[in-house]
Amino acid sequence: MAIKIKNTDKMSTKDQINYIKLLITGQLETEKDSLALMSNISAIIKGVLPRINWVGFYLLKENELVLGPFQGLPACTRLQKDKGVCAKAWRDLKVIRVDDVNNFEGHVACDEASLSELVIPLIKDGEFYGVLDLDSPIKNRFIDLEEGFIEIGKLIEDYLI
Repeated sequence: MAIKIKNTDKMSTKDQINYIKLLITGQLETEKDSLALMSNISAIIKGVLPRINWVGFYLLKENELVLGPFQGLPACTRLQKDKGVCAKAWRDLKVIRVDDVNNFEGHVACDEASLSELVIPLIKDGEFYGVLDLDSPIKNRFIDLEEGFIEIGKLIEDYLI
């Protein structure tokens, strides 16, 4: 059974996004350690949003993305720049939403249950340093969440690293 923050399943998608932003803002105002922030941010997102099976960070280290704090099943620990949804967000420096990962050429399947994915690149002072990655066992899960997560990415990227 997934652990969820009480009553968030009764909220609209817009209210869930606003609640996530509120909780993250509280974290950013009270904590400065990037590792602690990423840990709680991934827990907040997974705790508020329904139908999410994985959420976490990959951080750029020596020209590859290395697994950072996350919530969900164990994941791929290193991702190369030439393959996968996270790598596309890294290469293109833009949000990548994949409605059906089975139709994404070169998809890296860390969790077989994942059917859709949303990846937000994190950029500080013009430099890419990682991604926030969300996976769902539901196709088309992120259609109504993309805009809100662009805002969440902007909210957190200056505080991390």
